[in-house]
Amino acid sequence: MSSTPIPVEVVNEVIDAFGIHPAGRATIRELVKIVNDIEGITGEEFIRMEMGVPGLDPTFVGVEAEMIALRKGVASKYPNIEGIKPLKEEAARFIKLFLNVDVEPAHCVPTVGAMMGGMASFMVVNRSDHNRTGTLFLDPGFPVQKQQCLVLGHSFGSFDLYDFRGDRLRAKMEEEIEKGQYSSILYSNPNNPSWICLNEQELKVIGELSLKHDLTVIEDLAYFGMDFRKDLSKPGRPPFQPSVAKYTDNYLLLISSSKAFSYAGQRIGMMIIAPALFERRYPDLRRYYTSDKFGHAMIYGALYALSAGASHTTQYALAAIFKAVNDGTYNYITEVREYGKKAAIMKLLFQKYGFRIVYDMDLDEPIADGFYFTLSYPGFEGPQLVEELLYYGISAISLGITGSTRTEGLRACVSQVRRDQFEILEARLKCFRENHPVPE
Repeated sequence: MSSTPIPVEVVNEVIDAFGIHPAGRATIRELVKIVNDIEGITGEEFIRMEMGVPGLDPTFVGVEAEMIALRKGVASKYPNIEGIKPLKEEAARFIKLFLNVDVEPAHCVPTVGAMMGGMASFMVVNRSDHNRTGTLFLDPGFPVQKQQCLVLGHSFGSFDLYDFRGDRLRAKMEEEIEKGQYSSILYSNPNNPSWICLNEQELKVIGELSLKHDLTVIEDLAYFGMDFRKDLSKPGRPPFQPSVAKYTDNYLLLISSSKAFSYAGQRIGMMIIAPALFERRYPDLRRYYTSDKFGHAMIYGALYALSAGASHTTQYALAAIFKAVNDGTYNYITEVREYGKKAAIMKLLFQKYGFRIVYDMDLDEPIADGFYFTLSYPGFEGPQLVEELLYYGISAISLGITGSTRTEGLRACVSQVRRDQFEILEARLKCFRENHPVPE
């Protein structure tokens, strides 16, 4: 190997000690550990694109509200498992103003981040009928959600959504639904990692199939409003965040505060349960819970067992954030647009030095610039490319662990890459290209 920005022997030593070969087969958190160890030994800062964490300051109104709540002494009190009243009311307002969907405060329940919301969803939805205990994932997606199914002993199936967009989606979903005994369907929109955005036609198909086959749709809205091609920031005014909730009454929405509000460290999110689903009764739920009513089983069964409620002070923080956004006094989109701006620059840099965008089109238009983008390099499979880039001080994850069929690709997250690192990134990409020439 020619000279590289990071000493070859150090990278090899860390990878060998970790025992995962190639390193690109590691999970996200395992890769974080590998990069941390290399940085610790060499003192060289990486261009870190492996983990989807916010790169902006936390939302000010949330921090202030949480500090006020702490000073009032709420930290000494258990929160209501259903959530505090101000948060539930503002969450319902938020859903109406930004999705144009009607729910009551009772249907809005705080969770310890959207990840916990996903876990609780599987614990109830996939246990509502003893004949059906699986999830159909519209991939690529967040790898940990499949891990949650594995931990619970639930089956799952998947297909790469990118190959079946638009008019092709219905037939493919019917085919997959007939294969498995599914209780639920899960996808993210915008999508992690491809950043494709399902449109109203596609969401209508998903909604109609959920009703036809009696499947609950778990819609992961971790990147709420972050399709920057549209202005989704005006409360109560179209365009609204696209959602399956307009096309079915059999849905769960997972709302995260991590990316949109840069509040990842406080682990607070919301689960929005469709009103009809909340009231619905499933006799099979009594195998695990004291009630066969879906909403009761979710709150006093699954969520109670997982955490006995979300952090009290962070509920006040999220309530304040929602109120400011709902009132129009805080436009969070203006802040998170920075991710799209950085993605546009970074994609051009990678392409300049021979990399290709893997998921490059969103139906008939170029993929949006957002929190993630996808990369490949001629002659490499994804896991090998992840490992090779470590020698150049660049970290990303393999698309293979996301359920993607594009196993040659990587997911790159822009959030932790600072603008003052762009020059370093370009120098490292130039070195990579020199050591791995490809025909023009």
